[in-house]
Amino acid sequence: MKFLNRALLATLFVEFVLVLPPGQAQANKQKPQATASNPEEKNLEAYIDLLRTDVRQQKAEIMGSVMVLSAEDAAKFWPIYSEYDVELTKLNDQRAANIKEYARTYADLTDEKADELIQQALAYQKRRGELLAKTYDRVKQALGAITAARFVQVEHQLLLLIDLRIISALPVAEQGS
Repeated sequence: MKFLNRALLATLFVEFVLVLPPGQAQANKQKPQATASNPEEKNLEAYIDLLRTDVRQQKAEIMGSVMVLSAEDAAKFWPIYSEYDVELTKLNDQRAANIKEYARTYADLTDEKADELIQQALAYQKRRGELLAKTYDRVKQALGAITAARFVQVEHQLLLLIDLRIISALPVAEQGS
């Protein structure tokens, strides 16, 4: 049971794909105990990778349907988007590591660890915003401000939905935990 709790926390960064009502993870607060060398943990990592690949594909499909690009514009847009997605995936790897660290230390969270984790989360948000701004500039240069604005609006909405699902499932740090 303890491994399952740890697995739940470790997979929260892809939780938006699962059918889990907000707050359910908060109701289950047993202390997780598993090791990274555990075969079950390795299977979990493989499962997470599959989910992330599927989510990226679904996100790109949504983006494509909303962007409504001509063949000429699509030839300019998709290479930029692909580079953005690669960079975003690297950032999300850092976010996932931060969430896993939270899962690992949640039961014995100290002021120092809480501060470290939040500082890392805030740095992630800042870098993600900078990446989106950089990509907006590239799309604007290639396709104009209106198309670039549409890209940012859609991407920002998708990211907000993903963020909401993740944060609504994370247990809130408690006093004295």
